[in-house]
Amino acid sequence: MGLLGEIGDMMILTGKTLVSAIRPPYTYGNEFAIQFMFALRLCWLPLVITSLCVNYAVPGIQGGGFLGMLGSLDRLGGFYSLADIREFAPLVCVIIVSGVAGTAITADLGARKIREELDALQVLGVDPIKNLVVPRFLALMLATALFDIFAIATGLAGGVLATWTKHAQIGPFFATFWANGSTTDVWGSLLKCTLFGAITAIVCCYKGMTTSGGAEGVGRAVNQAVVICLLAVGAFNYVFTQTLLATHPDMMILK
Repeated sequence: MGLLGEIGDMMILTGKTLVSAIRPPYTYGNEFAIQFMFALRLCWLPLVITSLCVNYAVPGIQGGGFLGMLGSLDRLGGFYSLADIREFAPLVCVIIVSGVAGTAITADLGARKIREELDALQVLGVDPIKNLVVPRFLALMLATALFDIFAIATGLAGGVLATWTKHAQIGPFFATFWANGSTTDVWGSLLKCTLFGAITAIVCCYKGMTTSGGAEGVGRAVNQAVVICLLAVGAFNYVFTQTLLATHPDMMILK
């Protein structure tokens, strides 16, 4: 199947998932809770560590070094309000979620597919989309949005550590951070992460449910799912961010 065919099938799966999530009966509550706790348990620690390290090194040390050359190190907090909230926190979230929870979902559904469990469910009159895809779809959306809050907070901690490393004052950091931050940034970041979770869930569920070729096919599907997730999220992030900036052009100005 070609690239356009897979994209079309994923769009169809998205539509069926949304309809199944809305249409009663709502029998997926228990599975949703299990998948949500599963994602939290697997992802929270690597997410916190990665967010802290990435935000300390890239916008903190590298960005702080550039601002220091211009004599504007006190503007580092304003830079963080753009870099951390808008870009780094959501991207760290989707990388961790797709690489940890997403791969587990693909492997689980792929193993069920090669054991013909999905076909058996359909024979028994059980809808795999409502009972398997919908709870994972909703769980990853909610988990990724929740992780965004932790990523922003730990990223901000990385900025504070970078400020201390540069022997600068914390007061100007927070002053420029709050001066440049806005509720639009925060809500945009949360919405972006929620949609990132939806994209990750659809791609991983699709690759898992279309697995073929035995155990080797499951491994191949897992690898393909991660790559497709990151490419799809990158393309969506470009469009989303450009739309947000076009709506609020003053958000690019450091105050």
